[in-house]
Amino acid sequence: MALLNDLAREHTDLHRDEVAHLHKLFSEWAVLADFCFADLILYVATRDDNWLIVGQVRPSTSQTIYRSDWVGSWANDSERAVLSDAARRGAITEGEVEVEEIADPARMEAIPVRFGDKVIAVLTREWVDRAGRQPGVLERTYQSIFDRFAAMIVEGEFPFHGRVQDSSAAPRVGDGVMTIDGEGRVEYVSPNASSALHRVGINTNPAGMRLAELGFHDGTVRQAFERSVPVIEEFEQGSDVTLMCRCVPIISGGEVTGGVLLLRDVTELRKRDRLLLSKDATIREIHHRVKNNLQTISSLLRLQARRLTNPEAKAAVSESVRRIRTIALVHEALSREPGDDVTFIEIVRPLLRLAEEGLQSPDRPVNFILRGDGGRIPAAVATPLSVVLTELLQNAVDHGFPEGSVGGRAVVALDNDETRLAIRVTDDGQGVGADFDIDAATGLGLSIVRTLVTTELNGTIEMRAATAADLKEAELDETTEAGTVVELIVPVELES
Repeated sequence: MALLNDLAREHTDLHRDEVAHLHKLFSEWAVLADFCFADLILYVATRDDNWLIVGQVRPSTSQTIYRSDWVGSWANDSERAVLSDAARRGAITEGEVEVEEIADPARMEAIPVRFGDKVIAVLTREWVDRAGRQPGVLERTYQSIFDRFAAMIVEGEFPFHGRVQDSSAAPRVGDGVMTIDGEGRVEYVSPNASSALHRVGINTNPAGMRLAELGFHDGTVRQAFERSVPVIEEFEQGSDVTLMCRCVPIISGGEVTGGVLLLRDVTELRKRDRLLLSKDATIREIHHRVKNNLQTISSLLRLQARRLTNPEAKAAVSESVRRIRTIALVHEALSREPGDDVTFIEIVRPLLRLAEEGLQSPDRPVNFILRGDGGRIPAAVATPLSVVLTELLQNAVDHGFPEGSVGGRAVVALDNDETRLAIRVTDDGQGVGADFDIDAATGLGLSIVRTLVTTELNGTIEMRAATAADLKEAELDETTEAGTVVELIVPVELES
């Protein structure tokens, strides 16, 4: 879809500040469309004296008259006449226009958008007059609110200057509307706003009263009127109701003459947030306790190993201790981080330290090097993947640097593109034979790796002899003509 910046650069002479002003208008105009129950379209004059549509918004309070997106389209002859007249006069102009998708004539209200002393665009409200019932109090009130904002646009007071709070999560017109006069008294309360007031125990007719007199928090309105900018605030009204309010001041002649207070009951949302926080804290506490239990089991196994005399039994228990400590590291990381995923590098670093402390010996020092960032991965992937990585490091030490060798280096490279995690372990040890096939390996460690990768992780693994190019990429000595490369790819797409 064509963007405002691109269209303005290609077809107009608008400078950066003027385009930024139109962007601010875009961030606010959904509320305007809701107040006027009509489609809003933004036109800019082009270098060849034509009019180009650069923005369009539909109301959520009424039906749209446009099925198509007209951004990037040009005004027709009937529209150009109304637009040019509004821009030339610098005043709101209304006229009848022909619209391609509509059989009946449509009405257009053209509102010149002023920035400084210049009209930089024209905002139009477009609708079709239909015979039927007369508009009620709500419709008439909302239309009058739109008319006051339209006057601010003509005066250059809307959108507001300077930094304004992000309104993307603010209440909308359909949530509830109260209009406030220049003295801070309530003029009108919409049905949804009245329901919100009833939920906080305000059952009297608020018309003509100040919010403070009603027992309603008025800090949002006071701040908006004092600062002459919109203010968003969330507060607890009473003991068990949470409201989010946004007050938009209405300015005329440089003075605040009133305001619109949008309010939304967010009690259930905040209760859900608190439940989620409580659930998250509980899950982290569980991970912490599981980690402690695993460490206790690991300590008991180490005590048991000291009483064993059979070398094979001692080696088996030691490997079990190492695997349990690996899983404990994952639970420790999960106990520190909120959510259902974990930063993988926070697991890999202690794993490498664990490998350096427990696998190597003084006569064969092995230096583990970590490169890249593994990003965040789901917790369900973290545990089996950590066990796999531990087994690969064990295999690299045992087979690449056996007792009696001079040691060497092993490089662990991580790459995560948010859909797949690639792990490459490259060492400059003795290497595997040219006919090595990991699928035919019978050792317990590689059997564990193969099973976890193909079943639990739904990934792929390849183990082969390192080439000179592999060693060079890992910044190892490529003249050794030996070494092993293990490439592991696992899908890790996080849930949104």
